[in-house]
Amino acid sequence: MTVGILALLAQSDRKATSRRTKEALAVAKASGVKLGNSNDAESLRRTRKGGVALRPPESANAAAFASDLAPVIADIRAGEHTSLRAIAAELAVRGIRMRRGGCGTKGT
Repeated sequence: MTVGILALLAQSDRKATSRRTKEALAVAKASGVKLGNSNDAESLRRTRKGGVALRPPESANAAAFASDLAPVIADIRAGEHTSLRAIAAELAVRGIRMRRGGCGTKGT
């Protein structure tokens, strides 16, 4: 009996939530709010095409960053820091950030 009462209360709550959601969406739509995903399929297709065009400059930027960082890594390795964790820690000590802004430690 208790389970039946709880089921009825849950069903009533679902209906009330659905009603409130529909009312809020109707108000938003009436006030001119654009509903739905603004990134429709067409813009996603354009993004993929744009991504192909961006690959060569991104690769060039990554290669330039790596070549700039190579002497620093060599210097760190010469100082007996040979594990990746030790190299990342030494880069952080020197204040050198990775290309995307991380500090090179685990998790960034």
